[in-house]
Amino acid sequence: MANQKPVEWVTSLLSRFEEQLPYRSGPQTSQTRVNVEQIKETLIQISKTKFSLVISGLTKTLHTVNEMFISQRSQIHSPIQPEFERNFYESQLLLLDTLEKCLSIQPKETTRYDETMNVKALLKEICHFIESSNDNIMAAQLKVLASKVLFSLSLNNFNAVFSRISARLQELSNTSEENMDFIDIELIQYINVDINRLLKLLLEINLKFRSLKKNAHYILLNNVEKAIWNWIETYPQEFMEYQCRPNEELSDCCDKLFEHLDLYAENNNKRKNYVWPLQILLLLLCPKVLEEIVNADSGAPFSSRHQRKRNFIENVKKSLVPHSSSKQLTESAAITCVKLCKASTYINILDSNNVIFTLVQSVINELKLLLFNTKPLIRSPTNLYNDVELMIECFVSIFRITPHNNEALKVC
Repeated sequence: MANQKPVEWVTSLLSRFEEQLPYRSGPQTSQTRVNVEQIKETLIQISKTKFSLVISGLTKTLHTVNEMFISQRSQIHSPIQPEFERNFYESQLLLLDTLEKCLSIQPKETTRYDETMNVKALLKEICHFIESSNDNIMAAQLKVLASKVLFSLSLNNFNAVFSRISARLQELSNTSEENMDFIDIELIQYINVDINRLLKLLLEINLKFRSLKKNAHYILLNNVEKAIWNWIETYPQEFMEYQCRPNEELSDCCDKLFEHLDLYAENNNKRKNYVWPLQILLLLLCPKVLEEIVNADSGAPFSSRHQRKRNFIENVKKSLVPHSSSKQLTESAAITCVKLCKASTYINILDSNNVIFTLVQSVINELKLLLFNTKPLIRSPTNLYNDVELMIECFVSIFRITPHNNEALKVC
């Protein structure tokens, strides 16, 4: 039957899968769990040859579940019961997990019309989870799983995801509305970017940044920083090789974005607080410029064109010293330097001549004093990182940079 009528067989299997989901069949028993897992694994294998059909079916089912869940929750006079709510959550988890596994084995990017439409439909459903609040454990799990689906989806369908982000940036550039929807901008932090995709993303942001309203800047910059970290952590070899053989176009792009941000945060400590950690990453993506700035301290030739970047480094160093600047800038400097240390761990430790290590050594002592003092840095609850997370990140980075030096252990 499978050989004679593959479409009908896959459609039938998708229907059986939906019927076994908790939102249709009720709370799962040990037997129904086994049944669902068997169908799920079969669908994953079938997706290798019938990708569009499987993804389309799963997306439609996810849409149905989402619509029913929203409808049930919106009924004021008959609120959804906890048991039914759990059935919906478990159904969504099963669907997202199946989608993520199917997408992770998708062979290659395609421009076929039906698959492009599948991506658009799936993106719409994924955004439903990305924008939801983590008000309970199940919702948090759904958001994490949805982000994994988006990561896998963007690997082979980057252009479709990028188009949605680009379109939203264009809308935000032209709108006069105050209450804007930023969900498509939030997608940036979850997508799979290699060096070429990162360049494409940063070029787009450079074009649109100045025309965006102030309330869009924070969301965008926060997501761009996460996207760069995604690249470094997903493609560490690219980052390492980039330090030796930089992509001139990407370096130039990061140089320009750095300048945009420096002007944007000039004389505004609140903006510096969330711009500085991104600026240090952008500077690391301008290896030749950074080398010139660091070597200038030893009397090497220095171009005045990079004075803003040199001032930035000096201001960060100065702000690491308590009471030398505002508490807000001290906090920002601490985060910035921890990010610098963390980034340096992705560079070959044998490359001792790399100026990033020189820069790390110039801030590491003040950073340790600031974070591991008897009166550690007290951070405000609105910041992205709390004291403990920041100290852990710093300690791990220092240990990786100097694994045979136990000084970090003594300080901690």
